[in-house]
Amino acid sequence: MIMGVAGSSLRLNLLRAAGDTWCGAMNMSEQGETGEAITILLVEDDAPTCWRLQDALVKAGYEVRSAGTLAEARSALTEAVPRVLLTDLRLPDGHGVELIREIRQRFPDTEIMVISALGDEESVISAITVGATGYLLKDAFPTDIATTVRELVAGHSPISASIARFIVRRTQGAAQSGAEPSPGPVLNTAKLTPREIDILWGIAKGFSYAEIASHLGLSRQTVPGHIKNIYRKLEVHTRSEAVFEAVQQGLIKL
Repeated sequence: MIMGVAGSSLRLNLLRAAGDTWCGAMNMSEQGETGEAITILLVEDDAPTCWRLQDALVKAGYEVRSAGTLAEARSALTEAVPRVLLTDLRLPDGHGVELIREIRQRFPDTEIMVISALGDEESVISAITVGATGYLLKDAFPTDIATTVRELVAGHSPISASIARFIVRRTQGAAQSGAEPSPGPVLNTAKLTPREIDILWGIAKGFSYAEIASHLGLSRQTVPGHIKNIYRKLEVHTRSEAVFEAVQQGLIKL
């Protein structure tokens, strides 16, 4: 459970006074099975939660750095750019959406996943809109989150089931809000090719690039190029934004 600023500060001060080292000051690393460590910046202000997540991630073979505030996260970014950002949203000195926006603009290759107790409409849509490619609620087990990171890096967009249902309901509600269903052909204002629409459908289903290539009989190396074209035509920057635009235009159905 996420605490307020005062509660969080008190908790961290008590941990320091007891002689414990706060998670944000740790810098641990291990090699993964492939020999290539996946670097993670974990941003979480609640020390016990941070410890549990970092322990699971390190045991899974990730190289993890952690921060408890926006200021500490920004400082960590000046030293190294992570492959993955895992961030809470409600932080002592601001909102995680600010950090997501900054990293998406400065480091577009970094994968971003929210891990938060906040599952309300404003939080979810804000995070996805500015660049998050995954969104998990804190009811997920730490070991599950460690597994999910590999899925994120492989090209999936992991989202908690309740969040996924919410997005589907929201999209369906928007489509049904008019007095009459809009007749006529699909609105393909971006002029996507049939192949690009097939790839977009695979993205929406959470398939990795390799899985999309296998399903469509393509080379794995050609999929990123198709996706780059899709992003350009839809004028988006993330998988989540691409799926949202495609659903809005009726190009795909979830």
